[in-house]
Amino acid sequence: MRRIATRGIRVVATGIATLIASLVALASCTDSNAGTARALAAAPQAAPATSTPPLVIAARRQIGVTTRYDPAYVRLPYPNGDVPQDRGVCTDVVIRALRTQGIDLQRSVHEDMRAHFSEYPQKWGLRGPDRNIDHRRVPNLQTWFARQGWSRTPTRNAVDYRAGDLVTWMLPGNLPHIGIVGDRTSLAGTPLIVHNIGRGTREENILFAYPITGHYRPVLSR
Repeated sequence: MRRIATRGIRVVATGIATLIASLVALASCTDSNAGTARALAAAPQAAPATSTPPLVIAARRQIGVTTRYDPAYVRLPYPNGDVPQDRGVCTDVVIRALRTQGIDLQRSVHEDMRAHFSEYPQKWGLRGPDRNIDHRRVPNLQTWFARQGWSRTPTRNAVDYRAGDLVTWMLPGNLPHIGIVGDRTSLAGTPLIVHNIGRGTREENILFAYPITGHYRPVLSR
């Protein structure tokens, strides 16, 4: 991995009322909690090396394209449905990147939930799957990843995380979040994360900024 210095930590002040309203709408991931959750400055965007995993390249290409965090519920086409490219939430970074590798999480999660609905979190008062939103919720993705055998043991050792791995966190206020491990690191050697925590897709030093709730290594055919 190449070592690229990040520009430090900035505190993002956001309104709790707006945040909670957004979370009720989507309940997937968020940009802050009560104005106190940290978002770290994006790393410089140098050209990726030829050895960069395709999943990381696909995630990094969203930087500068997805510039908004928008958790609105949207009725999507099926399969391969998506919200407009200029917006999304943390899960959309992963959905779009994996889709370039032949995995449509909308279809995959929906079909698995139809067959095994009781195996998925029962957090939203639903009686059955909803193909418009299920794949955009972090807890559902965690369940699907685990059911594919992608789970790894979370640690606080940077060497345990490879470029292309998926990581989930719990932000302040019990708010789930997800991102993709990149092939760039901070000066301290911590892998940077491609994610959307509230200001569009960025590559930032947040791997150990919040409690890690899941670590997954996708098995990809491409």
